[in-house]
Amino acid sequence: MNESALYETLARIDDPKLGEDIVSLGVVTDIHLDGETTNVEVALHAPHAPDERWIATAIRDELEDAGLERDLELSLAPESTRHEGPTPDVKNVIAVSSGKGGVGKTTVAVNLATALADRGARVGILDGDVYGPNVPRVLGVEGAPTLTDDERIVPPEHEGVKVLSIGQLVPEDEAAVLRGPMVDSLLQRLLTETEWAPLDYLVVDLPPGTGDAQLTLCQTVDVTGAVVVTTPQRVAIDDARRNLSMFGSHGIPVLGIVENMRTFECTSCGDHHDLFGNGGGDELAREYDVPFLGALPIDQDIRVDGDEGSPVALGDGASARAFETLAGNTADAVGALRRRDSALASSVGEAVPADESPIES
Repeated sequence: MNESALYETLARIDDPKLGEDIVSLGVVTDIHLDGETTNVEVALHAPHAPDERWIATAIRDELEDAGLERDLELSLAPESTRHEGPTPDVKNVIAVSSGKGGVGKTTVAVNLATALADRGARVGILDGDVYGPNVPRVLGVEGAPTLTDDERIVPPEHEGVKVLSIGQLVPEDEAAVLRGPMVDSLLQRLLTETEWAPLDYLVVDLPPGTGDAQLTLCQTVDVTGAVVVTTPQRVAIDDARRNLSMFGSHGIPVLGIVENMRTFECTSCGDHHDLFGNGGGDELAREYDVPFLGALPIDQDIRVDGDEGSPVALGDGASARAFETLAGNTADAVGALRRRDSALASSVGEAVPADESPIES
C-alpha cells in the first residue's frame, strides 16, 4: 500500500465535531512509509480532549485494519501561529468569565483547571480578579511565587496546576486598591512575565463584567476562547449576553456556556429543586449558536470543598463527574475550534511553526 492509498483509507474517518473527513480538513498533514514503519502526521491542538483521543485511536484502528499495525507512529503536525505573542509556549488560553458576580465563576474556573490537569494536561490558572482574588483559597494554595535571576515570576504548583494570583502577593485581609491603569499594568506583567511554559491550557479567571481586566486580556494575549458562566435565572442570563457581546466585539470565540447552580437534590428526601430555575444556559447557547458545555448542581460539597481548598473535581461524587464532563466538553470545544482554524489557514497557505509534543495514546 502506498501513501495515496493510505490517504484514501484515512478519509473514511469523519471529524466528530466538524462533520467532514479528517483528510479533507487537513487533520492528516503527512504520511510517510519507510520500510516497516508507517508515520502519520496529524494536526491536533487540544491535549487530552476526548474527541482528539478518538481521532488518534480511529487512525490507528484504520491502519491496523489495513495491515499496517507494525511500527505505526503518530506525530503532531506543526501548529498555527495562534500564540506567537507574549505566551508562545502556552498552547491554549481559556478565559472564564461571567456577566455578574455571584454565579460561581471562580469555582468553575478552579475546578475546570484541576479537572483538565487530572486528565493529564499541563495546566495553569491565572487569577485575573484583582479585586477579589479567591483562587488561592478555593484551590488551597499556600505557597507564594518566586522570581528567577532575571526577575521572571515562577508560580507555585498545586494539584498539578500552576497558580498565580495577586492574592498570593498581598496580605489576606488587605484590599488591593488599584485604578484602571494599575490593573492593566499588573495583569500584563502576570500574563507576560511569568514562567508558565510549557502549558496545554492556561485558564484565566476574569472578574465579573466587562471592564479593564477583560480588555487587558483581550489585547495582551491571543485568547483561544471564552467560557461564559451563568446561573439559570433571567438577571444572570441578561448579564451573560453582555459578556458574549464583549467577546464578539474583540473577535474572541466563545467555547461555550456553563449553567451553574441548576438543581439542588435534597439529601433527606431525594427530591430535586430548581432553586434558580432550569435551562437558561441551554437557551442562551442555542440563541447564540455556541456549545452548551454542561450544567452544574447546587451541592454543599462544592461549597465545603471550596472553603477548605480541596476542589470538588478531584472527588468521586456527582459534582466531580459534572466537572469531569465540563472539562472534556471544554477541551473538545478548543480542539474543534483549533482544527477548524487550522483547516482554514491551510486553505490559504499560511505558514505554521513546529510543535514537538507527542500524541497521547
